Amino acid sequence: MCAVSYLNTVPLVWGFLQDPALRGKIEIDFALPSVCADRLRSGGAEIGIVPVIEMARQNLDFIRGVGISSDGPVRSILLISKVPFGQIKTLATDSGSRTSVMLSRVILAEKYGAEPAVVSQPPDLAAMLGVADAALLIGDAALKVDPANLPFACLDLGDEWTRMTGLPMVFALWSGVKNAIGEPLGEAFRASCRYGLAHMDDIVASQTAERRFPESLVREYLTRHIVFELTDRHYAGLEQYLTLATALDRADTQVRVTGSVTV
Repeated sequence: MCAVSYLNTVPLVWGFLQDPALRGKIEIDFALPSVCADRLRSGGAEIGIVPVIEMARQNLDFIRGVGISSDGPVRSILLISKVPFGQIKTLATDSGSRTSVMLSRVILAEKYGAEPAVVSQPPDLAAMLGVADAALLIGDAALKVDPANLPFACLDLGDEWTRMTGLPMVFALWSGVKNAIGEPLGEAFRASCRYGLAHMDDIVASQTAERRFPESLVREYLTRHIVFELTDRHYAGLEQYLTLATALDRADTQVRVTGSVTV
């Protein structure tokens, strides 16, 4: 199983790591979201926390009831711009991200009328803004930045999505090929999450020390910004996101095909 290495995944896997009833039942390998998606595509993993855009692209099934989502500000998906958002021509995106890259494109197109060229970069804000009008930071790299102290305009894309749609944003789900997902396996994943949420004090103490974030940031992020237990409302948000994102995917494909014919 491939799990995302960011802080927001820890409560989902805490039961598999710490609960005597679950520990050792699932072998976990940690990687970036994009790497988890690639491992499922190549057959290197059967189940993983997969960016939802990749779940759709690969036609994967998913475990219901748990995932990584937000319902308002998410704090760890930041679009930082040197220019007004409607004037963004180039966007440097975190090379570990896929769902958030598409989310940034959806929001910029739908709300600000901007359709920037996207370039993938390592998550270094200064370097990213050195080559593009704006930068997209996700996960732990975004948590290291204090939006209030930036000399640039900043959008929290979880907040932007919910303001735009009135719905939560789902970023990643436990996904796999259809014969790898089912019960009672799904209940084990939900039980691991429940165990993590019930032991949040232990998680906060552990991750504060391991990741060297302030304790208050870790606690607020995991208890206020990230939503781990999903409802029908979350899946409605997921459906709307995938509708808009797949339309952009199709447009990108058309541009590539038309371009190849023209050449």
